[in-house]
Amino acid sequence: MKRSVTILGATGSIGTSTLDLIERAPEAYEVLAVTANADVSKLADIARRTGAKRAVIADERLLPGLCEALDGTGTEAAGGAAAVTETATMGADWTMAAIVGCAGLEPVMAAVGQGRTVVLANKEPLVSAGELILAAARRSGATILPVDSEHNAIFQCFDFVRPERVRRIILTASGGPFRDLSLAEMRHVTVEQAVAHPVWSMGAKISIDSATLMNKGLELIEAARLFPVPAERIEIILHRQSVVHSLVDYVDGSMLAQLGPPDMRVPIAHCLAWPDRMDTPVAPLDLAAIGQLDFAAPDPERFPALRLARAALEAGGARPAVLNAANEVAVAAFLARRIGFLDIAAIVEQVLDRYVPAAPGTIDEVIAIDQEARSQAEQAMKVLFD
Repeated sequence: MKRSVTILGATGSIGTSTLDLIERAPEAYEVLAVTANADVSKLADIARRTGAKRAVIADERLLPGLCEALDGTGTEAAGGAAAVTETATMGADWTMAAIVGCAGLEPVMAAVGQGRTVVLANKEPLVSAGELILAAARRSGATILPVDSEHNAIFQCFDFVRPERVRRIILTASGGPFRDLSLAEMRHVTVEQAVAHPVWSMGAKISIDSATLMNKGLELIEAARLFPVPAERIEIILHRQSVVHSLVDYVDGSMLAQLGPPDMRVPIAHCLAWPDRMDTPVAPLDLAAIGQLDFAAPDPERFPALRLARAALEAGGARPAVLNAANEVAVAAFLARRIGFLDIAAIVEQVLDRYVPAAPGTIDEVIAIDQEARSQAEQAMKVLFD
């Protein structure tokens, strides 16, 4: 039987890569529903191509345009945040959760509550609300699969039957575009330089997170949620070729690594077919052409985001949610040229120092903490820069 699929965030890079794989295997998958934030044209095209039963635009003001674009297709059109969350409860066998920001929290929780397979592509569910999401998965029996290349690599190498035999988890990081710059040079980098990732093709926000290594800090928090290994035994290492996506070190001295090209269709395909494997159009690695694999320790002075993320993880409670929200505001300010590159981590640290809320017990409380942390970040920037 075909596996039914819902894609939350179908018009972004992860959604596009997922659709590329699904449309190559129409005998194996059928698209139940697709959602997007505001790109009506692309969403309507996806719905027409795949024959999706439902298409939802999160910005409800754009619903009339979506209805017009889908007129006569047989696809139901809907709009608004509540409709996105409702779509996550339609009973898809497999749901890709790729909505950026806290807008994705309620749909993810709704999808997890269905007890099926939920694939996490956005970081907010596990960073900001990890304990709540995982508890919901235990209650419903849902399977959560990580599609981040690093966490997917660990998932493929990790012995869940004997986790006590794992000595370390090692997350790899490309190091971003500034891995070889001095601290003095990093003070003057531009937005254009920061978004020019040397290996991966990503959106502006994730590219900046990669440049500050905050992306790796958030992945550290995610790894601690996903895998039963103490946080102090999760390490980060720079690997400029982005071929080794992460490693698992065992007590007998064996180290297992997952290698692959820097193409998100590889981890997405693993999640789509899991526990099986599927063909992809990705060319196989040419190890002789790659020639060598380099590794180095990250510099904590030049990349303070790693320190902030680890401290937030160790403190627990609401700290990871505050870290994530403050970082999003600071990155947006840098992209808008309101602050400098090194100011991003400084703003995040100020908010973490000033705002210490109680641990959230519900998704609504996570969202409230997120909003207050964003407000605190804006206030910090006004004091320092306006």
